[in-house]
Amino acid sequence: MKLTTVERERITDSVLKIQSVRASLEQVDEEKIPKRDEMEECLEGVDHGLREALGYARRDAAGSAESKPPKNRPKNEGE
Repeated sequence: MKLTTVERERITDSVLKIQSVRASLEQVDEEKIPKRDEMEECLEGVDHGLREALGYARRDAAGSAESKPPKNRPKNEGE
């Protein structure tokens, strides 16, 4: 199903927010956040699902089944 421009922008904004949350969690000691592993799995699933939706949107717009969004995960250079 083709996404509108506004829908693509909203999903892209959400992907960026999820990336920010994931990067922030990496800055906190794992032992200080109960169920952190579960949270990270959830965030990864949300990120994947949103990127998949964007991939479908790009595929519809380009007419190509090979378009996939890049799976970028921000890395913290201070680690």
